[in-house]
Amino acid sequence: MIPTASEFGLPSPQRLANYKIWDSYFTPAHSHPGRDGSSDLIADIERSLPAIRMGRFEKLCYFAHVGVGTTADAELEAMIRTRPELVLEPLRRWPNLLLGMIQLNASDLQASLDALNRWLRDGPMLGVYFPGGGPAATTCTHPNFNRLVERVAELNGVIIQHTWFKTGGKQGPGESTPSELAELAARFPSQKFVCAHAGGQWESGICAVRDLPNILIETSGFDATAGFIEMAVREVGPERILFGSHLPTRSLGTELGKIVGAGISERDRKLIFGENFRNLLRPILQTKQRV
Repeated sequence: MIPTASEFGLPSPQRLANYKIWDSYFTPAHSHPGRDGSSDLIADIERSLPAIRMGRFEKLCYFAHVGVGTTADAELEAMIRTRPELVLEPLRRWPNLLLGMIQLNASDLQASLDALNRWLRDGPMLGVYFPGGGPAATTCTHPNFNRLVERVAELNGVIIQHTWFKTGGKQGPGESTPSELAELAARFPSQKFVCAHAGGQWESGICAVRDLPNILIETSGFDATAGFIEMAVREVGPERILFGSHLPTRSLGTELGKIVGAGISERDRKLIFGENFRNLLRPILQTKQRV
């Protein structure tokens, strides 16, 4: 017998449905398409479906590799470039559930610009994700980000940047902190940016970006701790917070609980769970509808 949401300590299905949840940070197999039809990416999405249904999620956004050097597997990178159906397969299988963004490699400027044209301008993707680890990790203060941000802005796309403050320093030289994202965002005040994971050490992360109204905070990736959402609402406002599940590598209860258990209003919960992400995506979704 399949357990119910209440048996897991979750809100009722109707309450969850009323939040109209749009998940901004879905990480099946870190969006690695694999080599065949039973790829890690597809299998991870299928394994996530029970949790997705239990949480009553309406949409989830994943970050696709598109052959610009965001994995360390040269053979796979070449395969993705020549077989775009690998990138599009999740959207084909779950067209009413999944949204897509592409991972970019800021150290390869031309390949990333070409990918923006292929996948945002001419394809179904809605924005970009800059990773914090792996061969493509590049600190977001690198000069190449200027041209990439300009092009994403021209296409009405969304920018999600992995950020983290770590005790003792970064996990690698290419990882970005919320302070570095704030430096980039200050140069492009009309472009929206998402500070993924609120910088991990969320007190410092929130303080680093609170004076930049074009930066939104994403909630996933670290253990639930009391006071996070309350501080974020107090310092940046509920309109600048996006829900992320980090499924399947984080638990549904942990990530939902950060918002459900916070001392905030139901109206604020609805903003965080879905309305803010819909508003963020509206410009590019309207662009896609006109094409």
